[in-house]
Amino acid sequence: MTSTTAPGTQAGPAVTGLPAGPRPDPPGALAASAAFGWRALLKIRHVPEQLFDVIAIPVVFTLMFTYLFGGALAGSPRRYLQFILPGTLVMAVLLVTMYAGTGLATDRAKGITDRFRALPVWRLAPVTGALLGDMARYLLTAGLVAVLGVAIGFRPEAGAPGMLAGLGLLLVFALALSWAWTTLGLLMRTPQAVMSAATVVLFPLTLASNVFVAPHTMPGWLQAFVAVNPVSHLVTAERALLGGHPAAGPIAWVLLASAVLAAVFAPLTAWLYGRQR
Repeated sequence: MTSTTAPGTQAGPAVTGLPAGPRPDPPGALAASAAFGWRALLKIRHVPEQLFDVIAIPVVFTLMFTYLFGGALAGSPRRYLQFILPGTLVMAVLLVTMYAGTGLATDRAKGITDRFRALPVWRLAPVTGALLGDMARYLLTAGLVAVLGVAIGFRPEAGAPGMLAGLGLLLVFALALSWAWTTLGLLMRTPQAVMSAATVVLFPLTLASNVFVAPHTMPGWLQAFVAVNPVSHLVTAERALLGGHPAAGPIAWVLLASAVLAAVFAPLTAWLYGRQR
């Protein structure tokens, strides 16, 4: 083979910094998602200020609604706490799910998403990994509501098994809903726009539900909306699980709604993420 070294020059030393042998196989989808999930946790570790909302929302909601409305609606804050805590548990966690979309929009704005797409990993791993990392936020939020509720007098009749079952169902729905916000994060140009749009959707769904009062006290047209509101079914299922009387109908409704959300928005997120330039 003819040497291409210029006359009068000497070939430099052989490059030895690269490992010998065949190139390793790229990580699988699960390993890549886990790596990006760890990245999401490291972001929380290095910027703990982003947990302010995760901590403040459950504390403020649980204390404010219990002591502000408890005496007027149930005769005493303690009695009202038994009714409202499953609702504030749902409300606090669902409001935190919007960060799935804002985080993705932030990465897009900073150009990080383009770098991720250049990596030899499963294309959707950055999104699924971010959702896995967000599960830590949901667990922290739900744990704060549960601990604070017990501290001020809430007593779940189903005990720890009922609390765990209720938490599991809530996490399933929250993860499915997060796909809707990742879709929104790929459609909108700024994190602020994603947060504003998600707030506009979440607040009517949580406020116009059975979180705070029984639906029979509402006008007929509002009762009709509450009856089909997925948040109402989720709250009913949580109350049943924490009360030790699981209701198959609301639980099945929540699981079906979760499946529909994931089936619609997960492929849509994958399609949008793949065509972004």
